[in-house]
Amino acid sequence: MNKGKKALITGITGFVGSHMAELLLTEGVEVYGIQRWRSKTENIEAIQDKIKIEEADLLDAHSLYTVIDKIKPDYIFHLAAQSFVQSSWASPTQTLEVNIIGSAHLFEAVRKTGLPVPIQIACSSEEYGKVLPNEVPIKETNPMRPLSPYAVSKLAMDYLGYQYHQSYQMNIIRTRGFNHTGPRRGEVFAESSFAKQIAEIEKGKREPVVHVGNLEARRDYTDVRDMVRAYYLAVQKCDPGEAYNIATGKAWKIKDVLDLLTGMSKVKVEIKPDPTRMRPSDVEVLIGDNTKFVTKTGWKPEIPFEKTMSDLLNYWRENV
Repeated sequence: MNKGKKALITGITGFVGSHMAELLLTEGVEVYGIQRWRSKTENIEAIQDKIKIEEADLLDAHSLYTVIDKIKPDYIFHLAAQSFVQSSWASPTQTLEVNIIGSAHLFEAVRKTGLPVPIQIACSSEEYGKVLPNEVPIKETNPMRPLSPYAVSKLAMDYLGYQYHQSYQMNIIRTRGFNHTGPRRGEVFAESSFAKQIAEIEKGKREPVVHVGNLEARRDYTDVRDMVRAYYLAVQKCDPGEAYNIATGKAWKIKDVLDLLTGMSKVKVEIKPDPTRMRPSDVEVLIGDNTKFVTKTGWKPEIPFEKTMSDLLNYWRENV
């Protein structure tokens, strides 16, 4: 269907970027990725010989322009970011720099080439922040009340995308992904941290105690493999300048995610709250209304959450 098309992925070595690359390869798309010279590459080891990697840095506008002008991609997936909310409390300025300035550099580089390329930008449900009980499920029109430096950085990127579309008619599609997870998820994220700890306990590498943060938050989880399918549909079917929620419309309490994982375990574990895993302000509930995106693309999530968690746990069993 898309034979001969070229896609460029920023953040190809990351969790979502590596899954995005795998999907595009199965679709017959030629895959290019941007990576910084110091990036870790274990996520793309299995497909390293099927993709083309270019060295560039989001904070170096000229390097981006050089790569985009050389490749002339048919699609761009902008997935590179400082993506961990907790880190954004520790280093807010670095998060703002990478996520906002980096995105502006990318848009400028594309604008300079004059290519009419669709650019999907991975915005975040965290932008909605403080959501009131009567606002769930969250629509794209909901007020934005970001509660972390990360959320503010994503909101700025989101609006930059809108502005570049309005000012220069650039083909930028803003996808607001709600929580997504699966194999290769970074261990700093709650469900992946639980899975890794359980895998280590099973191997006798740590005492049978799982350390946890806030278990009361409720999150709308999509499998990463369904999420990248949504991103691919977005560049083909969505309207430039528009924002689209990508979510399942159902929420899991973090405590229930933990129970699901401990239920899959071969060992008995004790649960211990860890004050260092708590945040200065946490978003209590994030459930997305995906009507706008589904109407436009026909997408629907296909992988049940239980399978996602089982695959994540097995990923850690192989990697601890």
